[in-house]
Amino acid sequence: MTAREPGPYLRGRQAECEALDRHVAAVRAGYSAVLVLRGEAGIGKTALLEYVTGHAQGCRIVRAAGVESEMELAFGGLHQLCAPFMDHLHRLPEPQRAAIETAFGMSTGTPPDRFLVGLAVLSLLADVAQAEPLICLVDDAQWLDLVSAQILGFVARRLMAEQVGLVFAVREPEGEHALEGLPELVLAGLEESDARALLDSVIPGRFDEPIRSRILTEARGNPLALLELPRATSAAELAGGFASPGPRPVTRRLQQSFAWRVEELPAKTRRLLLLAAAEPVGDVSLLRRAAEALGLPPNAAAPALAAGLLELGTRVRFRHPLVRSAVYHAADVAERRQVHQALAEATDVQVDPDRRAWHLARAVPGPDETVAAELERCAGRAQARGGMAAAAAFLERAAELTPDLPRRSVRALAAARGKYLIGAFDAALELLHVAELSDLDDLERARASLLRGQITFGSRSAGATVPLLLTAAGQLGPLDVGAAREVYRDAFYAALTAGRLSSGPGVEDIARAVRSAPRPPRRGPTDLLLDGLAVATTDGYAAGAPMLRQALTAMRDEGVGRDEGLDWLPLACRMAHDVWDFDSWSELSANLVDLARTSGTLSVLPSALLLRLSNRVFAGDLSGADSLAVEAETIGEAIGSRYLAHYGALVIEPWKGQEAATRQAIDTITGDRALRGEGKVLTSTQWALAVLHNGLGRHEDAYVAAEQGCAHPQELGLAISSLVELVEAAARAGKQEAAAEAADRLVEMAEASGTEWALGTAAGARALVSEGEAAEKQYRAAIERLKGTRVRMMLARARLLYGEWLRRENRRVDARGELTAAHEMLSRMGAGAFADRARRELEATGETVRRRTSGTRETLTPQEAQIARLAAEGLTNLEIGAQLFLSPHTIEWHLRKVFAKLGVTSRRQLSTALAEGTSPATSA
Repeated sequence: MTAREPGPYLRGRQAECEALDRHVAAVRAGYSAVLVLRGEAGIGKTALLEYVTGHAQGCRIVRAAGVESEMELAFGGLHQLCAPFMDHLHRLPEPQRAAIETAFGMSTGTPPDRFLVGLAVLSLLADVAQAEPLICLVDDAQWLDLVSAQILGFVARRLMAEQVGLVFAVREPEGEHALEGLPELVLAGLEESDARALLDSVIPGRFDEPIRSRILTEARGNPLALLELPRATSAAELAGGFASPGPRPVTRRLQQSFAWRVEELPAKTRRLLLLAAAEPVGDVSLLRRAAEALGLPPNAAAPALAAGLLELGTRVRFRHPLVRSAVYHAADVAERRQVHQALAEATDVQVDPDRRAWHLARAVPGPDETVAAELERCAGRAQARGGMAAAAAFLERAAELTPDLPRRSVRALAAARGKYLIGAFDAALELLHVAELSDLDDLERARASLLRGQITFGSRSAGATVPLLLTAAGQLGPLDVGAAREVYRDAFYAALTAGRLSSGPGVEDIARAVRSAPRPPRRGPTDLLLDGLAVATTDGYAAGAPMLRQALTAMRDEGVGRDEGLDWLPLACRMAHDVWDFDSWSELSANLVDLARTSGTLSVLPSALLLRLSNRVFAGDLSGADSLAVEAETIGEAIGSRYLAHYGALVIEPWKGQEAATRQAIDTITGDRALRGEGKVLTSTQWALAVLHNGLGRHEDAYVAAEQGCAHPQELGLAISSLVELVEAAARAGKQEAAAEAADRLVEMAEASGTEWALGTAAGARALVSEGEAAEKQYRAAIERLKGTRVRMMLARARLLYGEWLRRENRRVDARGELTAAHEMLSRMGAGAFADRARRELEATGETVRRRTSGTRETLTPQEAQIARLAAEGLTNLEIGAQLFLSPHTIEWHLRKVFAKLGVTSRRQLSTALAEGTSPATSA
C-alpha cells in the first residue's frame, strides 16, 4: 500500500490521506506542520492517525489521547506526550526545566506559569527533533485536561522550523477549544458509493435493499456507523425490515449499538469492561490487580477481546471512545462505585495519590470527611504544579463531600477562586453562592466579596468591579491592613480603567476610603504610592505629586522583591508618567519587564511591555518600541489576548504619521467587546488621533481629538498627555483662549512635579501662547530643560516648534539651525510626520532637504527586526527564544533570513547594518 493508495479501511479518504502525506513531507523537509482533524464520532479521525503512523517512515512517532474522566487532572495529556522524552530535560534552560519538572510533579517549587511550561515543551520537542523528524499524534483532543490543551495550542502556534509535526483529532461538535484557529481538516461523511461498498464489505450475503438504504441513510456516511449499525440489527430486520427503529443521531445510535453488544457478553466480562472504562490510564497491571480484588478470573476479558471491543497490549485500549462511554453509562451507580473502590485500593498511594483520591471520591456514596480532606491535599499538590483547573476540580468535589457546613463553605470558596483563576466565571459564581450559604467568618466573608469583585472585573467591566472591591477592602481593613491596601490598589486600577464610563464609585470614592481606612504601623514605598495617589485625588495634583515622587524614589533606591514588584510596579510606572518623573518611569518599567520575563508571569508581562513601550516612545526610541510591540503581540497571540498588538500600534503609529495603521488600531480596540466599558480606551484613542493630526499639521482635527482626550483628567495617564497636544493644536488653530487655559493647567502641574521634563514641557506650552521676546525666552527654556532629560521625542518637538516660530518671525538663518536639528532627530527616530513638518519648514526658508531613506538592503519583518536587534545586543539564540517564546532553532532560521536581507555574515555586523536605516521593521 502506498500513500496515494489507501487501503480498504480508509475507503473514500484519498484527499485526506494526501493532505496528511503533505504534512509528513513538510516535517521531513525541515519544517513544522500542524493539523487539526475535526469531525463527529466515528467519522475516521483515529483511522487517519493510524494512517500517519504507517506512512511516516523516517520519523519518530509519539501518541497521546484525551480521556473524558481525566479532564480534571492537570497536565495528564501533556505528560502522556512528553513522557518518552524525559531523558532530554537536562538540555533545557534551567527555568524551563524547573517549570516542566514542577508541572509533572517531578520536583517541588513555585507553581510555574503555564506558558513557561509551554515554552519548555516547545524547546523539548525541538531538541528531540534534532535527531530525527518528530510527529506527535493526539487523539480525542477535546477531552484533554484544560492546561494540557492550552499548552499544546500554545506550542502549535509557536512551531516554525523545528521538524515537528502535530496532528490533533477533535470530535465535533464540542464547542470552543484551545485548538481553535489552527489549520484544520474537517471530515465529512463518505460519498454514497464508498459508503455502500464499505457496508457491503461487513455484511456477508444478500439483504434487502430497503434495509440497506435505511442503514445508509441513518449512518450518513459515517464509517464507524456503517460498520457497527448492521451488528445491532437483527436478522429479521436485515431480511425484511421488521421492527426497524426510527432515525436517531449517529453518536447516540452508535453508543446504543455498542451498549447492545456489551449486553450480550457474560456478566464477568461486562464487569471487567466497566473496570477498564473507569480506569482511563490504560495501565494493564493496575487493571489486573483491581480485577483480582473484585474476584474476576484471568479469562474474563476473552469474550470482549474476541468481539473486538477491547485490546490488551502494553496498554488497555477500547475499540472506540464510544465503547468506553457506553460501558460506563450503562452501569448503575452502585456498580460504578464498586469498581472505583477497587481501583482506589489497587492504586499505589505513594506513586499516584491524586488518582487514588479521585477514585475514592467517586466510590463514596455520600459526604465523607476523610476523602474530602484527601481531595483538599490533592488540590494543594495540583496548585503547586500550576494545575489550577485540577486544583479547582479537587476542591469542588471536596466541598460536595464535606459533611460540616462551615468547612464546606471554606472549601467551596477556595474552589470558586480556582474556577475564577482559570476563567470559568459562571462556575465560580455558583461555588461562591454555595460558600455564602453558611456563616463565613469576617475574613472569609471579605475574601468572598473580593472574589466576587474579581469575577465581575473578568467577566463584565472595570466599572462594575469598583463597588465590590471597595466593599471587600472595607471588610479586610480591620482584619488585614496589608491585604486591604492591595485591594484598594486594584480598585484604583479598575476605576482609572473605567474612567469616564464608570457609573458607580470612582477614584474620588476610593481615595476617601483609603484615607479613612486603617493604616499600617510602618509605611513603605508602596504605602507612600497608594497614599500619594489618594491625596492627589482628594486634595489636588499639587498636594499629591510630591508624595508620589517620594514613593517612586524610594522604590528605585530600596528596590522591590519579585511578588511585590509584579503587584505594585504597574501602578508605579503609571504614576511616574503622571508626575513627569521620566527616570523613575524608565528604571521601574525596565525592572517590571525583567521581573515578568524571568518569572514567566505572562499575566503581567503584556501590560509591562506596553508600559515600557510607551516610555521608549517618549525617549525617541521608536525602533525599540517596535521591538516591544512585536513581543507583546507574540505573547498576546499565545495567550489569546490579540488586542495587545493593537494597543502597541496605538502608541507607536501616530508618532510615525501612519494614519491607516493608527485608525486600524483604533477601530480594532474600540470594537473589541472585551474592552467596552473602559473609559481609558476612549481617552487613549483620542490622544492617538491628536498626536497623529498634530504631526500631519491638521491642527483643527488635533484640537477636537485632544479636547476629548483631556476632558476627564481624573483618568490621569493619557488624559495628561492629551493636554500637551491640546496646547499645540489650539495655538496653531487660532484658539488662543483654549490654548492659554490648557497651558495654565500644565504650568500648575509642572510646578508641583518640579522635574525638568515637566518644567520643559510647561515652558514650551507658555511659548505657544506668548509673543515676541517672551515667547522666545520660553522656547529656549523648554529646549534647555529638555536637553537635561532623556525625553528626546519632546526635545525634538520643542526644537521644531521653536524653528517654526523663528521662520514666522522671518529669522530664516536662526530657523534653519533649529529646524535642521529637529529634522535630523525626528528622522532618526522614525517620527515621519513630524520630520516632514520640519522638512517643509526648512524648504520654506530656502533650504534644500534630502528625504531620509532606509539603508537596509531589504526590509525586515517586525519579528525579524526584533530578533536582529536582540542578537546585535549580544543575546544568544537560547536567550532570544526564551524571550520571544520561540525555539532556538527557529531563531537561527530567522537570523539566516536576516543576514541575507541585510547582506551581513556575522552578528558583529548587525548593529551597523541596522543603524544604516531609520527603522528596519517597515513591512508586516
